[in-house]
Amino acid sequence: MKALIRATFLVFSVLFAGVAMAQHEGHDHATDSAHATTSSDAQLAAEDVNEVHATTHGDEGHAKFNPGEMIMGHVTDEHGWHLWGHTSLPLPIIIYNTERGLSVFSSAHFDHGHKTYGGYMLHEGKVVATTAADGTDVHAATIDEALTAATWDVSITKNVLGMLVSIVLMLVIFMSASTHYRTNGVGAPKGVARFVEPIILFVRDDVAKANIGPHYARFMPFLLTVFFFILINNLMGLIPIFPFGANVSGSISVTFALAAITFILTLIHGNRHYWGHILAMPGVPKPVLLILTPVEILGVFLRPSILMIRLFANITAGHIIVLSFFALIFIFGEINAGLGWGVSIFSLLFTVFMTMLELLVAFIQAFVFTFLSAMYLGSAIEEPHHH
Repeated sequence: MKALIRATFLVFSVLFAGVAMAQHEGHDHATDSAHATTSSDAQLAAEDVNEVHATTHGDEGHAKFNPGEMIMGHVTDEHGWHLWGHTSLPLPIIIYNTERGLSVFSSAHFDHGHKTYGGYMLHEGKVVATTAADGTDVHAATIDEALTAATWDVSITKNVLGMLVSIVLMLVIFMSASTHYRTNGVGAPKGVARFVEPIILFVRDDVAKANIGPHYARFMPFLLTVFFFILINNLMGLIPIFPFGANVSGSISVTFALAAITFILTLIHGNRHYWGHILAMPGVPKPVLLILTPVEILGVFLRPSILMIRLFANITAGHIIVLSFFALIFIFGEINAGLGWGVSIFSLLFTVFMTMLELLVAFIQAFVFTFLSAMYLGSAIEEPHHH
């Protein structure tokens, strides 16, 4: 149990570092533009429900419904959490700049990405530095490229808060199951343990033992943590009610961090037999090794890349499809109100169908990521076979 909790905090620490790194890299991209000509896409997407409401009621003062903004606003990360109507939950902005030092304030000061505050503003969903005074409209503010390049954003974003919620849920689930076994001993599980035990046995017998072999036990905390982390976040992403609904496992920075952990563990535990087959495969002529060895080395880096892209692409694609069906209601509703009502029946049916399919995908993607991680770890510690 203690090993599992340690593994949980290790995974979260690496994930948080990955998100922070991704946000910092986003600053470098943002400095390519000298002026902030548009407000944050993520913040505009957070207001999509308001725009949809105004559009369907014939309010000409609002912009035409943009399905792209609505969809991307739900699948990308942001510095606030839209709840309903005009209500949003502001999240902490935590920024460290090598010249300005540490700055901590609420994202509410940005006014949904329309205003500057504390020498910063939102541009294309990223916090960038500016020399404009507080409260300046972002269209009139200028991005300070030098200060932005020296800025590290470690804010509690929507995805970070979603990860924190999932970590709390994992700890509650596992500690409740642990308490049950300490109190009642080994026997027929009850309560949370009745749900958790079959999954743990499945990961142990069909994933860890089958791919790693007799030395599977030392990798069980990591494999269980990864499996439940991905599964819980996949399921949470399907519930459009706070504190759920964040697209954590559909974030490339999160999947990168998870894949990086598998990659590092593979490098650390790789034995002589493993590296021997990569650097100089036995029985292969030396001229062929000039081609084969670079391919094998490339494969070492491609494996975690496949893990990262597969999870990110499948989860994000599922959310985009569900939101696309839902957006059809408002697209046809702008053409004709009656047509919008008619399309809504079929759109909602397809949305429910895709949501049910996403429940299956949530389990499949957690299994696939854990299975491939176990397979890579198993190949790294496999002992040579003697005939």
